[in-house]
Amino acid sequence: MAIDYDRLKAWRFDEIRQSYGARETILYALGIGLGHDATDEAQLRFVYEKDHQVLPTMAMVLGTPGFWQANPATGIDAVRAVHGEQGLVLHRPLPREATIIAKSRVTAIIDKGEGKGALVAVQRTITDAATEEPIATVEAVTFCRADGGFGGRGDTLPPPHVLPDRAPDAVHVQPTVPQAALIYRLSGDRNPLHAEPAIARAAGFERPILHGLCTMGIAGHAVLRTFGAYRPELLRSLRVRFSAPVYPGERIRTEMWRDDDVVSFRSYVEERNMLVLTGGRAEIGEPC
Repeated sequence: MAIDYDRLKAWRFDEIRQSYGARETILYALGIGLGHDATDEAQLRFVYEKDHQVLPTMAMVLGTPGFWQANPATGIDAVRAVHGEQGLVLHRPLPREATIIAKSRVTAIIDKGEGKGALVAVQRTITDAATEEPIATVEAVTFCRADGGFGGRGDTLPPPHVLPDRAPDAVHVQPTVPQAALIYRLSGDRNPLHAEPAIARAAGFERPILHGLCTMGIAGHAVLRTFGAYRPELLRSLRVRFSAPVYPGERIRTEMWRDDDVVSFRSYVEERNMLVLTGGRAEIGEPC
């Protein structure tokens, strides 16, 4: 079954209601590697329930619609679909505990042509169930590698962010532990690709890979640590393209450039000198 533009654009997602507290926020922070240095008290605030803080990138795992592309009615070849881009806009800091309501919708479907695949963007709005105040807007772009040629309607996505043509202003290197994917998956993404060796090999990987959103969370941590003094309220937005997978246990080097409130970044796996995140753009500054 091929993609039907009108049917996919009108795809109906269930509204999701989710509650979280200290346990979930600590588990998320541990999943992206905070607490690696047990004597770093700045990191300890995110992984210890005493006066705990919430990492802003946790918004990306709240109220997700799951692997909805696997539904045959979408027309997407889910086996060949990969996570292409991710964007996050924070309207306010994440509460330490809350019940949220998430609503998702397809916002763009781009046909790249026969044999060239398609892009499908889904926007998710997250609001506080108690106050109805907006918390975050999340956008996920799926690259459907096998699904081009159905005919597009002129939908567009933001152009790639261009990195500065100069040496990085700062570099942060973060190790990951071999069990990183097994910890991170407990925050919601239970795809067996990140846990079962046989499934990873069938997908063309030598072993289970790290979640793309975990790698993005690691880069977000680098930005917040380097330019935000670990103040969660200073991170306003984050957007990135995924370019290659990370294997748990590898070291991730994030190179950053700051121009006023904009931080540009990219991330490499040090062991393979492999670019894994590109076109990164974050906004850092006092809340509006």
